[in-house]
Amino acid sequence: MSASTNESLPGGLCNRTLDTIVERNNMVEFGAPYLTLHSAMSPDPVGMVRVFGPGPETTGPVEKVVYVALAVPAIGLDSHMVFAFTQGDSPVPHFTLDSVHGQGTYAFHLDLIQRAELATHLTYLDWSHSPLSPTYDDVETWEGLGGTTLGPRQFAMMSPWMLVHRADEATFRKMDGPVGAYLDQWSALVAAEVPAEVLADVADTDLAARDQRNRANIFSPDVDPIWGQVAQLLNPETMEVMRGQLLNNVMPTELPAQVNA
Repeated sequence: MSASTNESLPGGLCNRTLDTIVERNNMVEFGAPYLTLHSAMSPDPVGMVRVFGPGPETTGPVEKVVYVALAVPAIGLDSHMVFAFTQGDSPVPHFTLDSVHGQGTYAFHLDLIQRAELATHLTYLDWSHSPLSPTYDDVETWEGLGGTTLGPRQFAMMSPWMLVHRADEATFRKMDGPVGAYLDQWSALVAAEVPAEVLADVADTDLAARDQRNRANIFSPDVDPIWGQVAQLLNPETMEVMRGQLLNNVMPTELPAQVNA
């Protein structure tokens, strides 16, 4: 399912990114989609969850890709999110993009989520994130950017190179460039062998255990209030099904029951 020419700006940006990730990494979709989202606020479906895993001949560290679309016209919400997760024991960061229009403004969140503590692993930092600095520095000078509703607890789980802003339409339309730059850096890390010096630098970290704890925090309703809003828009059961696909790299083996709001 590729991006439609009639898509909204947030949907187009996120779906182009999703299509690139799926193509570059030979990912295969489970379900079409995995879950259709329903809300009491609309007689029609309001979104979907798509889940992708490695194809039969896929090599490389990308293990799972999750896309979530949630559009509720009654409240002016059009939200799209993609997470591309690497293997639990891989130092290669996860890729994430949020692309949103709501309450009359656009917003984005773009990051490579680190797999080790950056402050104590400079070799890893310079390999994984330092190449993002020119793009990060450029975007932070743009006019038309606003603040963010993310709090310090959420910032603590992401990288210092996270780009997260509200934006006017003209500025949001420029985001293809930065998204492409972050995606190219991530794709280069995915495609290449991890250097020996990087592996040595993170040898003190249980990468899989750290990843599970960090993802549990990133997607915790206690940390991110968006989950409470999702539960209200859809229902708590559907919210938990969505969240469950983000917490680990286990691929589903059957489609979930469709729970109407």
